[in-house]
Amino acid sequence: MKRVSQNIFTCTAIAALASFGVGCSTVEPYQKGNLSDYTMRSDRDELASVMTSHIQFSREATTGGEGVGGGGCGCN
Repeated sequence: MKRVSQNIFTCTAIAALASFGVGCSTVEPYQKGNLSDYTMRSDRDELASVMTSHIQFSREATTGGEGVGGGGCGCN
């Protein structure tokens, strides 16, 4: 039992150390043009967006909420 808990602790420690090293970079101003490129948009394929909405509606019985809405005051 002690060996199993030691292995779990070791794996958890390795995963924690690996997660601290991910995402610690900054985007330089000259790289921002690449991030705003058309291929980086998630909604660039209209058919895929419609199908994703249809699948979500079919599975969760929810619709709407994809766009920007108001603040809840009813003054949209």
